[in-house]
Amino acid sequence: MVAVLCVGETMAVFTPAEAGPPEDVRTWVRGVGGAESNVACALAALGVEVGWVSAVGDDPFGRAVVASVAGAGVDVTRVRVDPARPTGLYVKEAGKAGSTARYYRAGSAASALGPEVVDGLDLDAVAYVHLTGITAALSPSCLALVHALLDHPGVRTSFDVNWRPALWGPSGPDVLRELAATADVVLVGDDEAGALWGVSEPAAVREVLPSPGTLVVKQGPVGATVIEAGAAPVFEPALAVDVVEPVGAGDAFAAGFLAACLSGEAPARRLRAGHLAAAGALCTLSDVAVPLPAADVARLLTADPAAWAAARVSAAGVR
Repeated sequence: MVAVLCVGETMAVFTPAEAGPPEDVRTWVRGVGGAESNVACALAALGVEVGWVSAVGDDPFGRAVVASVAGAGVDVTRVRVDPARPTGLYVKEAGKAGSTARYYRAGSAASALGPEVVDGLDLDAVAYVHLTGITAALSPSCLALVHALLDHPGVRTSFDVNWRPALWGPSGPDVLRELAATADVVLVGDDEAGALWGVSEPAAVREVLPSPGTLVVKQGPVGATVIEAGAAPVFEPALAVDVVEPVGAGDAFAAGFLAACLSGEAPARRLRAGHLAAAGALCTLSDVAVPLPAADVARLLTADPAAWAAARVSAAGVR
């Protein structure tokens, strides 16, 4: 029994263990990375019962991935081990302004997932199924799986657009718009919306996606806006953060927002919970967020606007 199921691929990820151009680096550190498992791990750290649905190869990378996600407190009993296909991997060249990722995932175990996965899931007891546009881009069968989950009767879904242009052909904007239109909660960056649909202001994004009950437009270091049916838009500024590396911040934001949804928080509080979780990811080289101290989170969730604006988060803590 879990509150949230996160569905999608997780890979082994290698980052340089020494300075210098990647072609000169001789020592690399292995970790794990995947948007949906990042969300799952962040939710588990926030005390949410969460499961991860995926497939890995019957290989050392697959075993390491499953062990890492399980070690974060995520239920991995729904993960398949594929004896014929490998676990995907990628190499990340990290930096404060962004990271270059080189993927080696073609023909991976997770890319073979399909709509038959739904038959093995007990969705009646799940509050949310969390999906991303990345899974939809991996293969026709993965796209069919995402459709099957979004269209499943009675399932409340969260969909992070997670635009990855390298994974999509010219159909990407239309397919992602169609998928997002059927979700209950949609998260999209204003930069993603601009690249996909030529709009970035929250009100304009809402015109593109009028159907979801909850639309969250992430506006980078400026903040985020939530627009819900029958209610005025709510904006909450982002925290000031000394960024170490940005990968995983959007996944952490999704986890913080979903956890606050499960707790029945008001829109502004949900956005703050997202910002606080994202700050924990921005302050680490890992793709998985490191939660901020609980006392700081509790204080900032209820802080007045001036105290919120004055706060600054770094790898050393919150001040």
